Amino acid sequence: MKATNRLEKIINLCFWLSASVIAGIFIIIIGYIAVKGFSVVNLDFIFTAPTRAGKEGGISTTIIGTVYLTAVALLFAVPLGVSTAIYLEEYARRKSRFARLVNLTAETLAGIPSIIFGLFGFVFFVIFLNLGWSILSGGMTLAIMILPTITRTAQEAILNVPHEYRENSLALGASKWQTISKITIPSAAPGIITGIILSIGRVVGETAAIILTAGSSLGMPLSLSDPVRTMAVHLYILALEGISLERAFGTAFVIVILIIIINYMAHLSLRRLSHLSS
Repeated sequence: MKATNRLEKIINLCFWLSASVIAGIFIIIIGYIAVKGFSVVNLDFIFTAPTRAGKEGGISTTIIGTVYLTAVALLFAVPLGVSTAIYLEEYARRKSRFARLVNLTAETLAGIPSIIFGLFGFVFFVIFLNLGWSILSGGMTLAIMILPTITRTAQEAILNVPHEYRENSLALGASKWQTISKITIPSAAPGIITGIILSIGRVVGETAAIILTAGSSLGMPLSLSDPVRTMAVHLYILALEGISLERAFGTAFVIVILIIIINYMAHLSLRRLSHLSS
């Protein structure tokens, strides 16, 4: 009995140390970025456009470029990814060749490096479709990149909905689509939103695929055919080319704050959805 209790304490200590290491790494990274970038960030930095290749001015156009690209990517990826997940879990036979092919494709796409997506987007969207370096080219490339994440997380969320919910709904006379739209999707909404949040994080932090498809223009985008520079690309160029390490840290600090805000808002939404579904 004493040996068992001792083993339990050792296991608990190992888990506590693992969690502490993760929390420590997070605090060190965020703290370092905050110390280096906080002094740079002010209202002028956020609301003015960069000038002289980023040596002066702020990051307003890069914030807008990030928002535009994220919106376009989600506009294409979310409906397609969730619809694919619904088809695979609710309509397709799980052991059918087509379902296995789609699952294999999603898993394969999830492991492909982002630079390959960028190269594909450059050849297909920028050159072949003649869209040029633009928000549309970058957004559709990013949509393909995050599609596996949204599809797989939506599949798992739908799969975790108790089968009794579907049976009770059908027994009350609801059609299959009514059951899916009124019971399955609302119950799976927290998991689906989690996948969307993870996808937003990947889009905001992406650089290689965006440079090849959306360009790196510092100008204010006026249409979907205009090139843009995102905050991550701006940070990359500022640091890599030695333009301004100070402003690079300032941009990194804004990105971190933005991600924290998105995660916090998503956490609140998940809690409300979980409460409603229960």
